[in-house]
Amino acid sequence: MTVHRHRAAALAAVLTAAALSLSACGSAGSTAKSGDAAKGGAKDAKTATSLADFGGMDGLVAAAKKEGKLHVITLPRDWANYGKLMDGFKAKYGIEIEDENPDGSSQDEINAIKSRKGQDRAPDTVDLGSAFALSAAKEGILAPYKVAGFDKIPATMKDPNGLQVNDYGGYVSIGCDAKKVAVCPKTFADLLKPEYKGQVALNGNPTKSGSAFGGVYAAALANGGSLDNIQPGIDFFAKLKQSGNFNPVESTPATVEKGETPISIDWSYLNAGYTDEFKGKGIDWQVAVPTDGSYAQYYSQAINKDAPHPAAARLWIEYLYSAEGQNGFLGGYATPALFDAMKADGTLDATAAAKLPVVEKPFTTFPSPEQVDAAKKVVTDNWAKAIAG
Repeated sequence: MTVHRHRAAALAAVLTAAALSLSACGSAGSTAKSGDAAKGGAKDAKTATSLADFGGMDGLVAAAKKEGKLHVITLPRDWANYGKLMDGFKAKYGIEIEDENPDGSSQDEINAIKSRKGQDRAPDTVDLGSAFALSAAKEGILAPYKVAGFDKIPATMKDPNGLQVNDYGGYVSIGCDAKKVAVCPKTFADLLKPEYKGQVALNGNPTKSGSAFGGVYAAALANGGSLDNIQPGIDFFAKLKQSGNFNPVESTPATVEKGETPISIDWSYLNAGYTDEFKGKGIDWQVAVPTDGSYAQYYSQAINKDAPHPAAARLWIEYLYSAEGQNGFLGGYATPALFDAMKADGTLDATAAAKLPVVEKPFTTFPSPEQVDAAKKVVTDNWAKAIAG
């Protein structure tokens, strides 16, 4: 699958579902078993592993409505169209969504699951960067659950038991305010030029944030590293800091609007979405997928094993993997996990697909779970010292 779009933001590339298929294999398998049958033949929502345990979608909807609430965490409304997705879920099922700490990180989500165990304010579901999803699965804090379309999701994009499953993805990209930067950078090598002093930022800290971690991986590939060697990416940012170009402010739409982070390394779907968002605010946001460091990744969806609203959590996951939910991600410039399956069965939003960013150099060889784990450890051990130097 190849889609094209000519944007004022000057993206040029190929973005395919296959090229974004980051392997999710090798995560800790599920040892959880279904709970005892309750009245009516339905099983306990906390141990339900599929719609069959609720007697079908109607049973799940009824159980979720009885709970009446869904607690999510770290879902910015302008991230992959989550605002419209949350509004759509509420309108469809009448279930309130509490979205806490929308600007937090993947690590914040994992920390919340652990620190709030047994509390009503614990997150019901989490949306995690790949490295963090793999870690969470191994720690045994996620619930196995297979959505209705589970079999249509490629094997390389899911834990075999449904502990964590890819949902949407994109490429590492460089966003730039063309009204504040005379010539916008298009590669990692460009970022070292002296004219970008104090202007280059990441969306978060790579020891906590999936997007920032992806940025370091991409920088490694651009500087002689590999999927087995992320250290050159850390060294690149250390060099960027020493040159005075790296800005330690974590980039957000607010920091861009204030002019604090005129160059931001972030996912292509976020930067592409900001192009639209900033048009009416006097910001000419241009985006490039660097050819010297092409790196793509999916985010993964998962359910807290101890979710305080377990039925609502499972209904939310079913919604996200329905045609409506997957097309919602697509409307936010992200490639949904079920892109190819939906294209084949005619449920894909062709108009939204035609607007996807395109890249010149597709990323087609993906890190294994072991490589991701190793890279995450290297970043955790070395990032702070490198940036402080």
